Amino acid sequence: MISADHLKAIAPWARELEPTELERAARGTTVRVFNKGSYILHRGDRLDAWIGVIGGLVKVSAISSSGKAVSFAGVPAGGWLGEGTVLKNEARQYDLVAVRDSRVAFMAGTSFRWLADNSFAFNRFLVRQLNERLGQFIALVASDRMLDAPARLARCISWLFNAVLYPNDGAHLEVSQEELGLLSGLSRQAANKALQNLEDRGLLRIERQGITVLDLRGLAHLGE
Repeated sequence: MISADHLKAIAPWARELEPTELERAARGTTVRVFNKGSYILHRGDRLDAWIGVIGGLVKVSAISSSGKAVSFAGVPAGGWLGEGTVLKNEARQYDLVAVRDSRVAFMAGTSFRWLADNSFAFNRFLVRQLNERLGQFIALVASDRMLDAPARLARCISWLFNAVLYPNDGAHLEVSQEELGLLSGLSRQAANKALQNLEDRGLLRIERQGITVLDLRGLAHLGE
């Protein structure tokens, strides 16, 4: 378990909870560290826990029966995921992999479901979270089928700045070109070329320690 103050520090949604709700949530939460490339969980696992990324970067992905890898989303620090799986009490439908060394929080399913049953503030957060995630995955299907590499990478980057799913201040993101390729499903070479294209369009600036977004709306709507 962690302290209530620690939970408030790593989870913005926790700051809206009542004291008794916050204490219950903190008691059911633990933190683990995963090295780069480690699997946090595998598709088919029945891990009854809600997952939050405290530090680092993780990838939600799956491998088809034919061996094709599919990347669904990148989750930076501040993002929480897996609420649908915990609510339905089912096996995971995806792999969760640490793209870089990452600290990850696990809230026990019993604590999560207690909050869902008893906390108005938590339910309000969940509605926003689920609605935003649905929109993201609808956009993912569209971008995968209709957009070229620069536009696909642009959408991937814009999703990392989603203020509802991944609270993050500022326009800078510490991410390597290799990591962006992994998150967008592009080869490193294709991702590098697409990233340069986006910089040439004035949508972002490539820096030594990542990227700085100059036009988030432009990234989100590129290719429309």
